[in-house]
Amino acid sequence: MGLLSLIVFLPALGALAVATLDEKQSDAMRRLAVGVSLVVFVLSLYAWALFDRSNGEFQFVEAAEWIPSLGVHYLLGVDGISMLLILLTVFLTPLVLLSSGDNVHHRPKGYLVSMLLLETTMLGTLVALDLLLFYVFWELMLIPMFLIIGIWGGERRVFASIKFLLFTMLGSLPMLAALIYMGLVVGGDGGPSFALTDLYGIQLSTSAQWWCFAALALAFAVKVPMWPLHTWLPDAHVEAPTGGSVILAGVLLKMGTYGFVRFVLPIFPAVLPTAMPVVALLSVIAIVYGALVAMVQPDMKKLVAYSSVSHLGFVMLGIATLNHVGIEGAVYQMINHGISTGALFLMVGVIYERRHTRLISEYGGLWRRLPVYSACFLIVMLSSIGLPGLNGFVGEFLILLGAFRADPYTAALAVTGVIFGAAYMLWMFKRVMFGPLDEQKNGKLKDMSGRELAVILPLIALIFIMGVYPRPFLETMDASVARIVAQAGATVPGNSAGGAH
Repeated sequence: MGLLSLIVFLPALGALAVATLDEKQSDAMRRLAVGVSLVVFVLSLYAWALFDRSNGEFQFVEAAEWIPSLGVHYLLGVDGISMLLILLTVFLTPLVLLSSGDNVHHRPKGYLVSMLLLETTMLGTLVALDLLLFYVFWELMLIPMFLIIGIWGGERRVFASIKFLLFTMLGSLPMLAALIYMGLVVGGDGGPSFALTDLYGIQLSTSAQWWCFAALALAFAVKVPMWPLHTWLPDAHVEAPTGGSVILAGVLLKMGTYGFVRFVLPIFPAVLPTAMPVVALLSVIAIVYGALVAMVQPDMKKLVAYSSVSHLGFVMLGIATLNHVGIEGAVYQMINHGISTGALFLMVGVIYERRHTRLISEYGGLWRRLPVYSACFLIVMLSSIGLPGLNGFVGEFLILLGAFRADPYTAALAVTGVIFGAAYMLWMFKRVMFGPLDEQKNGKLKDMSGRELAVILPLIALIFIMGVYPRPFLETMDASVARIVAQAGATVPGNSAGGAH
């Protein structure tokens, strides 16, 4: 078994091992699940150490026949972009599993099995280089997340899980038709071919390009989600358990932005000059709309959910610039959002476990009662609003720099989202952490436990590392981003720019 196959399927084997344990052995199940996820993390770090950062092509390629009569192969590989998203996935998963000891008490075996299976499907989606293999992993992701929301979620969990499933599944069906059509066209008389690299340079008529572009863009836009296809996201976030929200925001939403970078930009260069300005406009609307709606939310978790709509609008704006700096900033911001927003959901979960309410009006003066929690929340909040020296600033700066090179007017509108983002986060933090302390409601709350600190401190450490020293991450993606930009067409304004580091 190759290194990538081991990384992808080891969590599934761990899920099988957890499933064999007795339901009463909850501590043993959690230790096993966390242990397996940590092994996967170490293997991914090993792959990153072996990764050739000067090479923008796919590496660690594994190929085997799967359904040769249909041109479908088991084909895996990574470039610098997928490498970083793999690291994000395997970094967040053990933290989520570790946190489950504090907030998952109902049927913990099923929860742990679902999380490990979800990790396998997410990793498979990131490394699959065969179109149908990619689609299989893409759709399988829905099942464990559907179960996580529907079984371990809040009061409206069934509604939220069904809405999540319907939006994402129905949005993906046109993509399947487009992938099959393109595979048939590429194969010609020799039979279909679904290898991703065969699609680069595919010759399609203008109308076929637009239809295929629309099908793929729809599936990825729903997953991001882009405005106005975002309505499933707040419900899913609010009703999901804390770990589900972390993985949903941290990794699952990135599958949509990753799809745009991996498939849309290289395959449809002729469509991009017309289509990407529309994507940029929708992204700016998402940035401003998400921030304004977040500003009026009474529920902390819903506020963070709408902030994701705004932050992912920045990611899509960077992709829509079609220049090196903008796309590099978008990929960097994918990682940043996973860390910062994942940490925000964890911090909201910590206080929810103590009070069983997320209403901002129920809190106040927590800094005096929970100083460690408040300090951690402050760092994570400042990361989310892009304070210089923290990770969020680097990504937003690169995206806005790329956006100004592509279209200064669109970039100027996007800057307002930074201002609004600071406003709603600081407003929420002020009301929760300062002001009068209600001794009856919050006077007996306990500060963060050792397990909670073990979960949040690695995220805080990475917030500082990526804010102060982004070079290793930018170097990992630089050659791959340059290849994507070249495939997307070098005639777009701003593409003459070199790397951002």
